[in-house]
Amino acid sequence: MRAAGYGFTAVILGALLAARGYSPLAAGIVLTAMIAGTALASLVVGRLADRVGRRRSYAVFFLGVAVAGALVAAGAPFWLLLVVALTGTLSTDVVDNGPATTLEQVMLAGADAGTARTYGRYNAVGAGTGALGALAAAAPGLGHGGSGGAVHAWLFLALVPVGVTGALLAWQLSPAVEAQPVPGRDPDHPDHVSDRAPTGRLGESRSVVRRLAALFAVDAGGGGLVTTGFLSYYFAQRYGVTVASLGWLFFSVSLVQAVSVVLAPRLARRFGLVATMVGTHLPINILHASIAFAPSFPVAAVLLLARTTLSQMDVPTRQALVMSVVTPGERTAAAAVTNAARYTVRPLGPLVAGAVQQVALGAPLLIAGVVKAGYDIALWRWARHLPLVPPAAVQSTASHTDPTIAMPDSQETS
Repeated sequence: MRAAGYGFTAVILGALLAARGYSPLAAGIVLTAMIAGTALASLVVGRLADRVGRRRSYAVFFLGVAVAGALVAAGAPFWLLLVVALTGTLSTDVVDNGPATTLEQVMLAGADAGTARTYGRYNAVGAGTGALGALAAAAPGLGHGGSGGAVHAWLFLALVPVGVTGALLAWQLSPAVEAQPVPGRDPDHPDHVSDRAPTGRLGESRSVVRRLAALFAVDAGGGGLVTTGFLSYYFAQRYGVTVASLGWLFFSVSLVQAVSVVLAPRLARRFGLVATMVGTHLPINILHASIAFAPSFPVAAVLLLARTTLSQMDVPTRQALVMSVVTPGERTAAAAVTNAARYTVRPLGPLVAGAVQQVALGAPLLIAGVVKAGYDIALWRWARHLPLVPPAAVQSTASHTDPTIAMPDSQETS
């Protein structure tokens, strides 16, 4: 539901801002506020969700999506649009969104958290339905035009049924998605072990999560240089391709992403999470750079699709890695911190890309390849030595057995 709604509205968002007569600066402020909102909302969810309830937080988020869609459709003025953007209920991307991703990531974590199998299916569904939403936005008869952006604005009403239905479904989720009490030692009585409710804060895994967050921020910074918006602009400027051609290209890209994230868990079971992340991610840096030298649009499109076959394989494995290096009670906080780190640096990418394009139109592609290659090498050198929480330990912790078995600094597993 969420991916389809965001896939639809993300495509028409830029047209809406342009139709309302916003300057490039004003449009940039709105988009930056939306990205900042995903980071802020993700941190808030990370701190509160385990205490107020994950299902309740998830339902509130979807109701916020419905309200946001209604306000935009009603022609919210600039100041109100900024307020809505900062809530984190709108998205500039087809699938990714801070608070929702954080909640979904931890609710899906279970006994197979370290296998990436569940996250592969989850991301495949998101990419597939997001692609359909984006394709629906290009359907004839929707009236992409009109004065003052009125015709564009009403299309955001699509988020109202998405939000209401999502909230209803959220309330019907199994209680198993809620944070479970975790065994812990009483500080006043070290020999006494009792159940404690998760606090929404990082504990033993703080240093590991912070380093992962820093590495993911570097990766997101490199990725921010070559967003879908940048690639659309680059292809249009260099090759003069039509919007229709770009629409079909990025529809195909989304479908390839859906297939690749399904295959990623198979590689992870064979080679491990970190090896799969780096082994599939490092080669795309060469493809990144190659697009800058493509002599024609068909060649560039082929290189982009080839890059996409590998570029998203690190998504389910990254999510599984975060869930596997922390204790169950820290999962919500870990997901919030690592996701927020990625969203926080993302707005810098388009700004840097615009600046370096003054030197060469394809320069962001080259810089992105270098930055992301540095991330891959640093991740491999450090994270491959991390002890992971074995699935059996997660089940044992949930069953209130020995609380030390799931600690990140426990015995290293292969």
